[in-house]
Amino acid sequence: MKQQLGSRVFDTFNYIILAIISLSTFLPFLYVILVSFTDPIEFQTRALVIIPEHWSLASYKFILSTRTFLNSLSISFFLAVIGTACSLILTSGLAYALSRKKFRLKKILMMGILFTMLFNPGMIPNYLLVKELGLINTVWALILPVLTSAWYVILMKSFYQEIPEELEESAKMDGCTDIGVFFRIILPVSLSAIAAFGLFFAVAYWNTYFNAVLYINKDTLRPMQVVLQMLLIQASTQVGDPAVAQMLQSEQMLPPETIKMSAVVVASLPIIIVYPFLQRYFVKGMMVGSVKG
Repeated sequence: MKQQLGSRVFDTFNYIILAIISLSTFLPFLYVILVSFTDPIEFQTRALVIIPEHWSLASYKFILSTRTFLNSLSISFFLAVIGTACSLILTSGLAYALSRKKFRLKKILMMGILFTMLFNPGMIPNYLLVKELGLINTVWALILPVLTSAWYVILMKSFYQEIPEELEESAKMDGCTDIGVFFRIILPVSLSAIAAFGLFFAVAYWNTYFNAVLYINKDTLRPMQVVLQMLLIQASTQVGDPAVAQMLQSEQMLPPETIKMSAVVVASLPIIIVYPFLQRYFVKGMMVGSVKG
């Protein structure tokens, strides 16, 4: 009885602490959403807006009608879709080849992959390489340098090694080539890993910021995270990019704070929508390459 009572008190205390922590992390997001839907006049007249009395979509209509923001949104969508597809094709193909015992270049490629994990060339050599390849001020500068990850390749390689080789042998007996085995047999049975790594790549491409600052100088090629950062700085300090300044000054009735909050919501919404559909693959995907007991 004493153990049961102590366990219940301990569990109740943990639930209270976790509820407080969860509430403290959720309230800032809730405040951002509420401010983004607040009527501009009400926001300017009230000292603090917790629950708006008058709701408005004016800030969303404004940012979604702005060419600068819409262009950056299209760039981010391109990176998330095309970049994720290219990364999944390269990562899964390379991992599958390394997982096969008959692949002759397996040891050499694995040494090269491990070398990239241990030694990072640094920012300046990466920039010089991208410049020599002629990728500066192109959208491919945000995709090709981060096309795959050595850690993801190793994890997916471990996953492919757990697939029975009898599946490949039976497919080859039916006339399948190596490429046919990969696309018709291996990929369908590894959807959990593909979905998990796909979400990781999509989030990374959607949140592209540092590489865009390094490699992109054209306003029309900046992804949404860079424009959002410029928007936040411009609205706070009145110093920043002219295109973003023009976007803020073109609508006098809208306060910069509501525009910032609306941009943050729009930037976060796609990932929030996609995540629940792929959440069921996370348990299997996070266990990729784990050691069986």
